[in-house]
Amino acid sequence: MDKRLGIIGITIKNRFQSAPKVNQTLSEHGDIIVGRMGLPFREKGVNVIGIIIEATTDEVGALTGKLGMLDGVKVKSLLV
Repeated sequence: MDKRLGIIGITIKNRFQSAPKVNQTLSEHGDIIVGRMGLPFREKGVNVIGIIIEATTDEVGALTGKLGMLDGVKVKSLLV
């Protein structure tokens, strides 16, 4: 399967509860991550993480599936 370039957007509602689990999951899939940026969005009460990836669709599905099951975490992905 071909690797494709993509973006994953993650929002976290409860930083202290969910962020450690998000970071652990991202570390487990670190081989597909090219870059990462995280910002607090205090006005909305969420934290936002943007990730640039190079991965197969199966790898993206595995990562986003694990992240999406975490409480207070929403995930969207885009492959080009």
